Amino acid sequence: MQLEPAPRDRADRLFGAALGAAAALLALALGGVLWDVVRQGLPLWSWSYLLDEPGNAGRSGGIAPILVSTLAILGVALGVSLPMGLATAVWLAEFAPGRALPVRLALNALAGVPSIVFGLFGSAFFSVYLGLGFSILSGGLTLACMMLPLLISTTEAGLSALPGEWRRGGAALGMSRASLVVQVLLPAAAPAIVAGAVLAVGRATAETAALIFTSGYVDRMPGSLLDSGRSLAVHIYDLSMNVADGDRAAYAAAATLVVLILVINLSAALVSRRWVLRRLALA
Repeated sequence: MQLEPAPRDRADRLFGAALGAAAALLALALGGVLWDVVRQGLPLWSWSYLLDEPGNAGRSGGIAPILVSTLAILGVALGVSLPMGLATAVWLAEFAPGRALPVRLALNALAGVPSIVFGLFGSAFFSVYLGLGFSILSGGLTLACMMLPLLISTTEAGLSALPGEWRRGGAALGMSRASLVVQVLLPAAAPAIVAGAVLAVGRATAETAALIFTSGYVDRMPGSLLDSGRSLAVHIYDLSMNVADGDRAAYAAAATLVVLILVINLSAALVSRRWVLRRLALA
């Protein structure tokens, strides 16, 4: 005689099926977007497209100056946000876990600020008050402000999730707090740090509103960080909204942006894996 499943088992199965359907729909939506961008953008790729300067308002030519500007803006943003984010996360998790409520409230508020507000702030403070003008440096510093809340939150969560026995063991071995953080805790929290950095870079790479007010529209090759530079996201926006018959070029730039984000994600994952394996081998 076969027993019917209990109501609780049926509820668990229905719940699991609903979760699986939601995940499948999400993957299907993402796959559809990526397929549309890659299908219409990759056929326009060539070495000349990646190495030449744009022409005819971006309808023809390449995107070399735009790629250089994008990478320079990301370099400035990461160079500023990573040290500040790691230092703040370590302070929150290890040195002031019970008395950092104002800082956490500020981070939560900062994470909810719209990107257009960051753009206005960057334009007023970095471009005008500090005299940096429309420049790669202004855009990178503005993106750094946007990246900090996400980077700090993920790093702090990774550090807080580490076992307390590690800290007590380091103290028993006579390690200073700084040595414990640098040699034990940060390497162990490397996956969380990399995840936060990748998410922050993904948001910064696709940012448009903040960069229009700070790094500008200029599509020529930048000579320094104080030159104006057009990012890929701004280039896509300009081609699709302001340039007649610019849709094909916008798709090519969008495919380039997707590939760039994938390369950054894979590179970060490989670096994190090698770092963790090296630390484990040394231990």
